[in-house]
Amino acid sequence: MFALVDCNNFYVSCERVFDPTLNGKPVVVLSNNDGCAISRSNEAKKLGIPMGAPAFKYEKVFKDNNVKIFSSNFPLYGDMSSRVMNILSSYTPNIEIYSIDEAFLEFKGFEDYNLEIYCKEIQKKVLKWTGIPISIGIAPTKALAKVANRISKKFPKKTKGVYMIKSEKNRIKALKWLEVENVWGIGFRHAKRLRSFEINNAHDFVSLPDDWVRKQMSVVGLRLKKELEGESVLCLEENRSPKKAIATTRSFEGTITDFEKIKERVSTFAVCCAEKLRLQKSTCNAVYVFVRSNKFQKNKPQYRNGILMTIPFATNSNMVISKYATEGLKKIFRSGFNYKKSGVIVMAINSIKNYQTNLFENENPKHRKLMKTIDYIQKKDGQSKIKLASQDLKKRWKMKQERLSNLYTTKINDIIEVK
Repeated sequence: MFALVDCNNFYVSCERVFDPTLNGKPVVVLSNNDGCAISRSNEAKKLGIPMGAPAFKYEKVFKDNNVKIFSSNFPLYGDMSSRVMNILSSYTPNIEIYSIDEAFLEFKGFEDYNLEIYCKEIQKKVLKWTGIPISIGIAPTKALAKVANRISKKFPKKTKGVYMIKSEKNRIKALKWLEVENVWGIGFRHAKRLRSFEINNAHDFVSLPDDWVRKQMSVVGLRLKKELEGESVLCLEENRSPKKAIATTRSFEGTITDFEKIKERVSTFAVCCAEKLRLQKSTCNAVYVFVRSNKFQKNKPQYRNGILMTIPFATNSNMVISKYATEGLKKIFRSGFNYKKSGVIVMAINSIKNYQTNLFENENPKHRKLMKTIDYIQKKDGQSKIKLASQDLKKRWKMKQERLSNLYTTKINDIIEVK
């Protein structure tokens, strides 16, 4: 059996742990640069504030309904997530941390356990030790555990936050209830196509012939169908495979028109991607750069463009990736636009173990030793101690975080004093 543990409105719950006066009140946590809503309390959801709502568009709604707004505080959320995951791992050694607020548990050898009672114990302990409320869905497969978790959250009064699909009757009832676009693994395009064939819920989906599903949705769709039928074909991913693409993208605090300022940002993003590559012991052979104007300024000219730059050799060097990223920027930049966002994505990623030299062009062999030394210094003395000349040596770019809460668990001066 599998269980999916999901922290309820996680970012909001983290804020409430250290400020109990927020309980029962509408609360919204905003994305980077205070852009849009990425976590909402149930009270905020009832006000009609959707996920991804642009903050500037909903300022009146926030003010009229006394909605408490917070800037995203990722150091706090990351630390609270680690605490939750550590508790979960004490209940079973088989755990897959799926995201910052979700984890799959596999109960091997728990045949004599009442898993509903066992999971209620987990729920109580997580709440008692961290203050974070969680919902748990239990089922014979990972996909069905996702369905069970959705039911536990949809009907909290009846389920008390824990629901188990333990019979064929439960499974069929759950699949008939779940709309096809809400099935884990079925994206917008597939859902739209399935709706056109009058496949409206998960039960309709599993009623389709295997051959049809494989042809229309590949082997991935077929695996999902088997999972929803109760056949476990997806194992826990206890060790995540290296990423196939790594992105660093940011919205600017304001808008930027100057090429040199955007170039500095792109260079910094490229360096960040290179550091992530080295962290997972990988190299890349391509870098994608994009820029976008502010789509919300309808009265001003709009522009968005991107370009893929191929690197003739495998690399994870700050200098090389930054060089190709800024060259790409030169090709797509157009003056006269108010740019709001840019980003760098490294692609064609391979393990450093599979490094192959190019017959005609190769990376400077000194770069590897230099990157190793830079990483050592950065780790020892803090990030941004060493920068490229294309980066601003003095300026430290800060996100717009006008409503940031304290770092209650990671900064000594922000620890709450009990008097």
